[in-house]
Amino acid sequence: MKPCIALTKGRLEKQFLEFFQSLEYDISPLLNKGRKLRVETEDFQFVFAKGVDVTTYVEHGIADLGIVGEDILAEFQPNVYNLLPLPFGKCRMALAAEAGIDWPERKRTIASKYPNITKEFFRRKGESVDVVKLEGSVELAPILGLADGIVDIVETGTTLKENGLVIKEEFHQYSARCIANRSSLILKKDLLAPVVEALQKGVPIQ
Repeated sequence: MKPCIALTKGRLEKQFLEFFQSLEYDISPLLNKGRKLRVETEDFQFVFAKGVDVTTYVEHGIADLGIVGEDILAEFQPNVYNLLPLPFGKCRMALAAEAGIDWPERKRTIASKYPNITKEFFRRKGESVDVVKLEGSVELAPILGLADGIVDIVETGTTLKENGLVIKEEFHQYSARCIANRSSLILKKDLLAPVVEALQKGVPIQ
């Protein structure tokens, strides 16, 4: 039996594999996998999915461990064990709006991929806003007049700048996280413990 690890496709996948390789694990079968969504190495099974689907596979025990952005955990609050932070995937959540345009006095409309995080942010500020959920490029919403501002993940800020938006407030720092199925941690303790220990040793002390 091999541990099954679900990886978030894209940037986090690449960063995790580099990190995993630095821990002296063999990742060669994963480097030229093409469009395969499931790959087996000598020691592990890997599945590749979108972030929110990674949490679903882990929650239902299809995968024992998962690598996912902390923003996904904050937004969807899946029933998984949030095991430990990882030293990559660092980003921040920010409120942004068009440069040079004042906030309206009326009730504002905010576009975001993260409606729950957005509502909680404004609730803590004592403000009521209308939230429009978008799946794609939220930067378009203020430009096209759909929203007064956006709440989104920011890494470098380049996309905001290129679309005429500026950050008004940053309010959360996130990183990639290793999550675990709650039952797997108990039933597969001997199998998972060495992996978790290796991940922990590879994470710098904060």
